[in-house]
Amino acid sequence: MDTTLWILQWTLAALFLMAGMVKLIQPKEKMAKKMGWVNDFSGGTIKLIGLAEVLGALGLVLPMLTAILPILTPLAAAGLALLMLGAATTHIKRKEYQMLIMNAILFAGAFFIFYGRMFL
Repeated sequence: MDTTLWILQWTLAALFLMAGMVKLIQPKEKMAKKMGWVNDFSGGTIKLIGLAEVLGALGLVLPMLTAILPILTPLAAAGLALLMLGAATTHIKRKEYQMLIMNAILFAGAFFIFYGRMFL
């Protein structure tokens, strides 16, 4: 089980790190061409979402890897799961139902990490 959790942690960390960096680095106008939802949020909110994704990605692996406050790993996973619920809500409001599949996959992975690291 530990190996499965580590693989999932590294995979989700890579995905959230990439997604977060795009939101931190790219201008809103450029992101709007591929991600219509950004038009519903201010540039600062988009950067905040990106920062949450980057910090969550780091939180998935660094605390357990360094053995410094490993309780932060399941908390980071819980935070990312909540972030995916918020993303799903936005996509539902915008009738972007195809995006819900990715939100559900990322939510499930983050929740599995939360549960596995917190209770198993």
